[in-house]
Amino acid sequence: MNTHALQILHDTFGYQNFRGQQADIVECVATGNHAIVLMPTGGGKSLCYQIPALMRAGVTIVVSPLIALMDDQVANLQAAGVAAAAVHSGIPSEKLHAIAHDIRQGVLKLLYVAPERLVSERFVRFMHSIDIGLFAIDEAHCVSQWGHDFRPEYQQLGFLAHEFPHIPRMALTATADEETRADIRHYLQLQDAQTFVSSFDRPNIFYQVIEKNNGKKQLLQFIKSQGHQVSGIVYCLSRKRVEEVALLLQENGFNAIPYHAGLDMAVRTRHQKQFSQEDNVIVVATVAFGMGIDKPDVRFVAHLDMPKSIEHFYQESGRAGRDGLPAISWLCYGLNDWVLLRQRIQDGEASSMQKQIELQKVDAVLSLCETATCRRQLLLAQFDEVSEPCGHCDNCLETPVRFDATELVQKLLSCVYRLKQNCATSYVIDVLRGKDSDWVRRLGHDKLSTFNIGADLSDKEWRSVVRQCVAGGLLSVNLSHNQALQLTEASKAVLKGEQQLWLRPLKRDKKAVLSAPKTTVLRTERQERLWQALRTWRKARALADSVPAYVVFADRTLDSLVEHAPQNLAQLDGIYGLGSSKQAKYGQEIVDLCVNILQNDVEPNTDILA
Repeated sequence: MNTHALQILHDTFGYQNFRGQQADIVECVATGNHAIVLMPTGGGKSLCYQIPALMRAGVTIVVSPLIALMDDQVANLQAAGVAAAAVHSGIPSEKLHAIAHDIRQGVLKLLYVAPERLVSERFVRFMHSIDIGLFAIDEAHCVSQWGHDFRPEYQQLGFLAHEFPHIPRMALTATADEETRADIRHYLQLQDAQTFVSSFDRPNIFYQVIEKNNGKKQLLQFIKSQGHQVSGIVYCLSRKRVEEVALLLQENGFNAIPYHAGLDMAVRTRHQKQFSQEDNVIVVATVAFGMGIDKPDVRFVAHLDMPKSIEHFYQESGRAGRDGLPAISWLCYGLNDWVLLRQRIQDGEASSMQKQIELQKVDAVLSLCETATCRRQLLLAQFDEVSEPCGHCDNCLETPVRFDATELVQKLLSCVYRLKQNCATSYVIDVLRGKDSDWVRRLGHDKLSTFNIGADLSDKEWRSVVRQCVAGGLLSVNLSHNQALQLTEASKAVLKGEQQLWLRPLKRDKKAVLSAPKTTVLRTERQERLWQALRTWRKARALADSVPAYVVFADRTLDSLVEHAPQNLAQLDGIYGLGSSKQAKYGQEIVDLCVNILQNDVEPNTDILA
């Protein structure tokens, strides 16, 4: 292991050891080789280019797609004592001149820039006039139009291979299936790059999925179970739903704020800053609240509607627990979500080939929701990763016992056939349950042999059968014709009695679904006092420094301080995430807090502005 890299890891960033493939990646890039890095959110991707940046001569140019993401990274680096800056539309011209001067003087080590600016003729000329040590292309999945978060400017970044052939380049992303990886290699001219693929597993995240039945009420019940002292994200499909849910949470005492593309830019910026810099904030958002999320202490991500792909779900749910502490991904879904997503794709302007790919991705999410097996296994399989049952999802903790549903499914498929594959789910269920309505009698469907043959099941139970048949490929929904249920080729074997069908239970144990591992840490009374005092101090210090609280210290650092309770400056060495720069800046204040709480047992003065 490179001792120089290990020293930077410890002295600058406050970590004792590299994780996973980090050391190999750092060695590869620091010695001038190209690399493609696929590593899950929270896995430490940033260190894979930040440490080589400090090892190599010249400035490292980091391509990043969002201003908020750049600013957070720069704030984190500056807090660690690293000379870093970002250039974007929010930087005044005099500051830009100062940044250029620092680069030419060899002072600045990392420069963050958006792809649009980097490919401009003026910036290319500037790059030719300076000493560059490394190009790091973050969020590299943006290069692929088949993936998510496509940014066409990313596809132009391959020019770096021709303009700067002797400078190492690396591409980094947290989510990329095989098609997206191929696009990264092709468009970024990284065919000869060494590829590092870490496990996409996020073992600290507990996955749970529940069937939608008054979704907002279910969401409120879930969030109440998490308490009022946590930060979280709630994703919704529509702007209207975002506003409704934010208001509902506010009315129930939560510090909730909306975020969607329909809000004024100033409001969005203010809400994103509030979420980043304050504790115990819940943001309710559409997917417009995206890649700029770098907050490590998000304790839950809730999807009130079904996401449009497993890649989206993985990336969005992965915004929980970036600090490695326990977190929860909660998903509430219904067949109507699936229908709405497919309708949006069909009505879109994409090519027929891309529409087909997106439709398949939506179907994969429905399969994830309906599976009776380990959810993590199915999730990781999307990234070509084989795993054992995780023991840390709702299906593993309370494994659904599947039952022989062949006869039920035959009844459903027969009814769809008798109705000439011309009716939507709700009407098919009405006929199955023998609903005596004017509409059913007028059409003569009360005379069908399938009328009333399913009266022993409720509407909700039949909807579960329908969803599982759709997810299993036995039924399809005709979006262009009243969302009518239609038989597929695969349904013939079931109708003929040639195939047995096993489904998950139609009634789910709500208590089991809503249960989840405890995320609280057991502390003594004094430890809890120290924890709260540290949080109060951190909030005041972050306000004074005009940075998010986690830039001062992440929760894991506070946990480490509570566990070790340092009584002098020497004992700060080895505290997680506490490098030399932060020790010098905050060390005495932290030691004073610990001494006051644990030795003198008095209320400390945490007002740094006093």
